[in-house]
Amino acid sequence: MRIAFYAPLKSPNHPTPSGDRLMARLLVEALHRSGHSVEIASEFRNFAPTPEAATMLEGERQAELFRLKSTWRRGPKPHLWFCYHPYYKSPDPFGPVLAAEFGIPYVTAEASYSRKRDATGWASAQATVAAAIRQAAVNIVLTERDGAGIGQAVPEARLASIKPFIDTASIKNIDLRPDSKRLVTVAMMRAGDKMASYKVLAAALRVIEDKAWTLGIIGDGPMRAQVEALFSDFAPARIDWLGERSASDVASLLARSGIYIWPGCGEAYGLAYLEGQAAGLPVVAQRTAGVPAVIEDGVTGILTADGDIDAFAAATGRLLDDPARRQEMGAAARHFVLEERSLEIAALDLDRILKRYAGVEP
Repeated sequence: MRIAFYAPLKSPNHPTPSGDRLMARLLVEALHRSGHSVEIASEFRNFAPTPEAATMLEGERQAELFRLKSTWRRGPKPHLWFCYHPYYKSPDPFGPVLAAEFGIPYVTAEASYSRKRDATGWASAQATVAAAIRQAAVNIVLTERDGAGIGQAVPEARLASIKPFIDTASIKNIDLRPDSKRLVTVAMMRAGDKMASYKVLAAALRVIEDKAWTLGIIGDGPMRAQVEALFSDFAPARIDWLGERSASDVASLLARSGIYIWPGCGEAYGLAYLEGQAAGLPVVAQRTAGVPAVIEDGVTGILTADGDIDAFAAATGRLLDDPARRQEMGAAARHFVLEERSLEIAALDLDRILKRYAGVEP
């Protein structure tokens, strides 16, 4: 089956790494593994940081829609349009129109709707997202939070669920050499929720500065200087700035750590949490946004109240002081990801959903 894949926020081919890009790539690979032919339908980035900016893109949107229609008329057209992560700042301007005109199913994955945005100038964009959700043969949700938001806004929406997942190939057979005092995190250095998490992390580590630990920070970004400033009062030997790394390097660094630590302010869910757990690391994170969708609290990690720095620090300290518990939770974390959150499992679930709701056969 030929599937046209589109990610309006960030194409799978976008040069900047992010969780959005990674999940888009994972979904494409899952569809491939189900026996489908997948084409990136468009590289057009339909992202507007403000409602005013959204109108400025209209001419480019219409030109791209015209290109897509012309291409499909020459044939062959795809059998299904699959849109990843449409939301108020980045709705899908092409899929619903093309699906209706060419008579093919329309599917979304990780669509989201937030009622509070209606009163902040985004009502028109929100209506576009809601209409796409309503039209979709199925809306695939990755977290209960997104499913609830869609269900409240569009009660008639058809919903199906898959769990957030990763490709475990690079870490499944890796040699694990955990260091129980080694904390590690993987995160971009940019404004917004990432910077907020770095602030919580630095503040929490000051609370347990008397304990023996080191922190490896894997990642880079436009706010690296500001992130480094947050940790400037720690002894230099305690913070290891590892920069942006390849997937294989990340796997090796995780395998030589002891605890994955990241507050997760505003995280949709956080694929890096799954990567850490796949390496046998228990996680310390906040119980916020979609984070509970990827961590089993008390089993594979510890979730603390959003914004409670002392609780976050205490949870980290307990794992540092209790190697046996760290080892037990780490083993449970690795089993959880390898057995329940792998690409292979997601491919089966995704194929089952498409067959049921969109009549898709490989």
